[in-house]
Amino acid sequence: MAMAAIWTGMVVASILCGLALGNGAQVAAAAMEGAGAAVELCLSMAGILCLWMGVMEVMRRAGLAQGLSRLLRPVLGRLYPDFAGDRAVMDSISANVSANLLGLGNAATPLGMQAARLMSRRSPGVACDGLCMLVVCNTASIQLIPTTVAGVRAAAGCQTPFDILPAVWLASALSVSAGIGAAWVLSKLWRD
Repeated sequence: MAMAAIWTGMVVASILCGLALGNGAQVAAAAMEGAGAAVELCLSMAGILCLWMGVMEVMRRAGLAQGLSRLLRPVLGRLYPDFAGDRAVMDSISANVSANLLGLGNAATPLGMQAARLMSRRSPGVACDGLCMLVVCNTASIQLIPTTVAGVRAAAGCQTPFDILPAVWLASALSVSAGIGAAWVLSKLWRD
């Protein structure tokens, strides 16, 4: 709600400044050009997202998602020790991590929300350590295949949209490590 007010205020201020400086025609042209570019970007992104969402669905139906979940369970059990025995929570977290690994933030968000809902049943109204760790890991996720970023790059005309892989791997590994470390330290400090 607050962001909507901020963005609306910025747009209104921009329009008023453009009109006050006598640039109304340029403001209108820029608004139309921006709207057209946004629609083009959305359409080009839709195809890429549909492709990877389809890949995730094929993985789920073929049982690969469950296999990945089993592979991730030892690591996730250490990150979420309070929920290691709760299969529904761990499956939701595994699905969230899998979607994030494929760079599908749009698919990862509802899966993360489902995991958060399941986790919050144990301590309603209070964010437990596991829930805080979920938010950190979901926000600073490790991406093996940055599909969304590559899609934006491809839509912008980049000939090699995946040439950013090493930088993405390094940045995401560092951000997740820093986030997990901070969450762990803060959980210890907060208790004491």
